[in-house]
Amino acid sequence: MLRKKTNGVARRPQRTSILSEVAKTSVDRRGFLRGSGLAIGGLAAIAATGGTVQQASAATAATGNTEIKKSVCTHCSVGCTVIAEVQNGVWTGQEPGWDSPFNLGAHCAKGASVREHAHGERRLKYPMKKVAGEWVRVSWEEAINEIGDQMMSIREESGPDSVYWLGSAKHNNEQAYLFRKFAGYWGTNNVDHQARICHSTTVAGVANTWGYGAMTNSYNDIHNSRAIFIIGGNPAEAHPVSLQHVLKAKEQNNAPLIVCDPRFTRTAAHADEFVRMRPGSDVALVWGLLWHIFENEWEDKEFIRTRVWGMDQIREEVAKWNPEETERVTGVPGSQLERVARTLANNRPGTVIWCMGGTQHTTGNNNTRAYCILQLALGNMGTEGGGTNIFRGHDNVQGATDLGVLSHTLPGYYGLSKGSWQHWTRVWGEDFDWLNAQFTKMKGADGKDKDLMYETGIPVSRWIDGVLEDAENMDQPNKVRAMVLWGHAPNSQTRMVEMKKAMEMLDMLVVIDPYPTVSAVLHERTDGVYLLPACTQFETEGSVTASNRSIQWRQKVVDPIFESKTDHEIIGRFAKKFGFHDRMFRNIAIEDDGVTPNIEDTTREFNRGMWTVGYTGQTPERLKTHMANQHTFDRTTLRALGGPADGDYYGLPWPCWGTADIKHPGSPNLYNINLPVKDGGLPFRARYGVERNGENLLAEGVSNPGADIQDGYPEFTYQMLVDLGWDGDLTEEEKRSIATVAGIQMAEAMEGDPSAEPNGLSEGDGTQGAAEEVGEQSMSPFPSDFNAKAGGVNWKTDLSGGIQRVAIKHGCAPYGNAKARTVVWTFPDPVPVHREPLYTNRRDLVEDYPTYEDRKFYRLPTMYASIQKQDFSQDYPIILTSGRLVEYEGGGDETRSNPWLAELQQDMFIEINTRDANNLGVRDGAMCWVEGPEGGKVKVMAMVTERVGEGVAFMPFHFGGHFQGEDLRSRYPEGADPIVLGESTNTAQTYGYDSVTQMQETKATLCKIMPA
Repeated sequence: MLRKKTNGVARRPQRTSILSEVAKTSVDRRGFLRGSGLAIGGLAAIAATGGTVQQASAATAATGNTEIKKSVCTHCSVGCTVIAEVQNGVWTGQEPGWDSPFNLGAHCAKGASVREHAHGERRLKYPMKKVAGEWVRVSWEEAINEIGDQMMSIREESGPDSVYWLGSAKHNNEQAYLFRKFAGYWGTNNVDHQARICHSTTVAGVANTWGYGAMTNSYNDIHNSRAIFIIGGNPAEAHPVSLQHVLKAKEQNNAPLIVCDPRFTRTAAHADEFVRMRPGSDVALVWGLLWHIFENEWEDKEFIRTRVWGMDQIREEVAKWNPEETERVTGVPGSQLERVARTLANNRPGTVIWCMGGTQHTTGNNNTRAYCILQLALGNMGTEGGGTNIFRGHDNVQGATDLGVLSHTLPGYYGLSKGSWQHWTRVWGEDFDWLNAQFTKMKGADGKDKDLMYETGIPVSRWIDGVLEDAENMDQPNKVRAMVLWGHAPNSQTRMVEMKKAMEMLDMLVVIDPYPTVSAVLHERTDGVYLLPACTQFETEGSVTASNRSIQWRQKVVDPIFESKTDHEIIGRFAKKFGFHDRMFRNIAIEDDGVTPNIEDTTREFNRGMWTVGYTGQTPERLKTHMANQHTFDRTTLRALGGPADGDYYGLPWPCWGTADIKHPGSPNLYNINLPVKDGGLPFRARYGVERNGENLLAEGVSNPGADIQDGYPEFTYQMLVDLGWDGDLTEEEKRSIATVAGIQMAEAMEGDPSAEPNGLSEGDGTQGAAEEVGEQSMSPFPSDFNAKAGGVNWKTDLSGGIQRVAIKHGCAPYGNAKARTVVWTFPDPVPVHREPLYTNRRDLVEDYPTYEDRKFYRLPTMYASIQKQDFSQDYPIILTSGRLVEYEGGGDETRSNPWLAELQQDMFIEINTRDANNLGVRDGAMCWVEGPEGGKVKVMAMVTERVGEGVAFMPFHFGGHFQGEDLRSRYPEGADPIVLGESTNTAQTYGYDSVTQMQETKATLCKIMPA
């Protein structure tokens, strides 16, 4: 794997076909799996569909009328291309994409088996409902009508917020966008998806540090790294194909790989330095590293001076974390951290990679900000080989987040303010007052009227409390009464004992998914449950955003299988039922069925509104051109070298500024001021004002090459263009669009009204507009107060893209040029600090590093100190953490239903340290009980191993179908039960939510373990 290749092109392996081997001798199925490489489970598992992997050609495709379709794997966020061979509408063969710059002809075990996901016999085949405890088949019409009638009844009695719409990271971008738009038309912000419980603390922490909350560089850019620091991530199992990019840097750059984790993972097996840390001590560990960096003056002083604000306050906090205190809290010896700090200082640029091991904590936002600050101190931001490479978990969790399937924002991170809703109603052509009337108004605790249109909804991590909590304690009129789980695995959430109770209290539970999921069986309901079969993403087309912000276009591989329907058709059916179909899709073409919105038209609609993150230049046409010409893109820089996409970066990674007409190439590495903005360069975003307490927040003396402003500057508004004398660069059409946004009546619209006639002057104060010739102003259709009224229109709300175009023409970033900030004054902890987990066995640290006080946010009371003050450590002495396996993904329903994968991992288990197991009387391979301090318990197989340290236990989170020792297989619809069932670790996992985003804490609770 580490052998230097002759060139960067993946080549066909020289080996005999497994099929020819089968022809010569009899091979049982396990032998076939072993021969095909699938049993290895990782990068070698490229032959799961039979035969060797080979490049498709026109000649081979022609035989037997085989069609070649290009799609993207539906598992993790690497974005691996899948080449599907289709004969007579049936998906018959599969290969990895050899031309893809992401997977380079590789698949992992999961990716190699996705054909089975689409054709799987254990999928939901038709709509069903539960009647007197039995699953009964119904038609789609019956299901939509019955569900819709009950929802409208609930709405009438309790308001729109009593129906919760839980979306999915498995939606494509178009479906995600329509899902959030649909929730708005229904009249609720009680809408969310998996990102809340995987990387919401990343988005909040990172966006509040330098502007955007996403991966800054790319998997491919890791090729340029001189050091790789992975904390709370295990890409060898969670993102296996990404590891080839990590290992390339390790091989060609001799880049040291440092892995910080409570477990010795498969990723740690590749490490030059493994740092075993106590779960939940990330901030302490990073501050311990920075202590050595500051002590030895290894920080990048010039980078900090010109591009970072607040580092002096960080120094004050870091000064407390000398080697002795750091070791007391983290368990990591000071000598090891000094060695790691020296390695990072001597090998720049280095990249920092993290996953859910860092995010799923009550202090997750502190963790992610600390990782960012480490990179800022080292000057590793805005450079090739540097950055924070955040590995997202699902194939479109990045896209679904960007498109706003969240309870606290609209598409594009516009938030929920009145201005944000007005922006999107302009995009939709909707009457704002009509949409506003769809939402509930209520009296707040202060007695003032509160419009829930502008209030954050309940996050998915807390939906069960939306059912169980007393309504008078909530910031909405009534409890949640109906729950729609649309592409969501409930066993990926904590507190499953309470979840079961919540499911049983609902008036109605609706599951929309290719598989029944644990939602179908966890409860003991006898009625009021509906299962609606959704298509996989291989049965539709559309765009999907990889972790590096590149957007790829999937071709439809096969038509919908069984009676399944696409997510956007189901949205269309509900919109018809609720009576707003015509309004919602007024600007989107409808397919011949009169129901289903057209995918490409949907892309074009969000192109017209997503100015904040630059989802505006990626038209379907450009994305399809990229997919068809993958071979033209460089494997490291991702830039096309010639061909029809010449100069573009693969997938037009956002922000791709302006309209498609200006042909912006995308932004491969965020915050890189070494490239012109027109070529993908960017400074840090000016998102937090221009000064704080009299201190400058804008960059000092640095800017992108070719910028007309070689210093810091704020975000662009129309007024700023006027002040700079650049407003004359706007076209008349762009100014007309700006006038519409500003609510300005144009001259031709006011003809016949003498009092409204413009005087022809461009400036509100009567002075001539910049770049206008004398005499020209008398012909202007724009009223005299145009500039005064239009001044507030900015780069985010200008629907013409003109402000962005003019800023870039002058070499500037539309969003400004600021310093990254290390202090977030709006957060509970402005400077990241270490706080002990709610359930901690280190009672000696609670007094020094207590959690937060209980408080109310996201509509619900949230407990912190009231839990931590209770000492559970005597009865529950072992720290429990959780994570992924290479064979399964997410809640595991689809992968555990896949025979290729189910054979590889048949049992749910717990990893227990050898000393702990011997002290507890637990034998390797024996069954044991694991119980959490809130009473939830699971019966699992013990794996006695040194992977985990003493006092720490680990369980994977992909299992479900057993509950506290009971096998629930009989509750599934016949033929739709996953092959492998098991307990969910989240039955034993406990309460605990991040102080900013309500992320669940799954990495640092307590448990006790007993022989079964």
